[in-house]
Amino acid sequence: MKHTFSKTRTITISAVIAALYIALTYIGQGFAFGAYQVRFSTAIYAMTYLFPFAAVPLALANALSNGLIGTLGPADVIGGFAVGLVTAGAGALIRKYKLPMPLVIPPIILAPAFMVPLWLSVILELPYWPLVINIGIGQTVPAILGYVLIKALSRRKAADLYE
Repeated sequence: MKHTFSKTRTITISAVIAALYIALTYIGQGFAFGAYQVRFSTAIYAMTYLFPFAAVPLALANALSNGLIGTLGPADVIGGFAVGLVTAGAGALIRKYKLPMPLVIPPIILAPAFMVPLWLSVILELPYWPLVINIGIGQTVPAILGYVLIKALSRRKAADLYE
């Protein structure tokens, strides 16, 4: 069943999801920017499986949180937008092509794991592959939590979710 939203509802849902991402990043900043980058906020990327229109707002939320909370400068802000767009966009595409819901897990792990070290390795002067491993490990729990979140939300009646 295809659901349509008014522009107001679309903007509101997108804003709430983006604000939740930023708030969770802020709350968890002590471990969101560490060696393993356990960002529980990235679990929110899975929401694009249910609300695909939130992909760009989530990418903007990642860029904004990197700019306000992170301290690595413009490369981290621009890179954060790119990672957000790829990760959130993957959730929307998985839904569009009617792929199984658990497939939201790999992009939440792999996109940040392989993309973030592209600039972190330069800025921090650390080798690329250890960063890939550390970030991938850190993203595993949030990716699984993201799946659990959308699985729980999708069990609700469509009327409850969309009206």
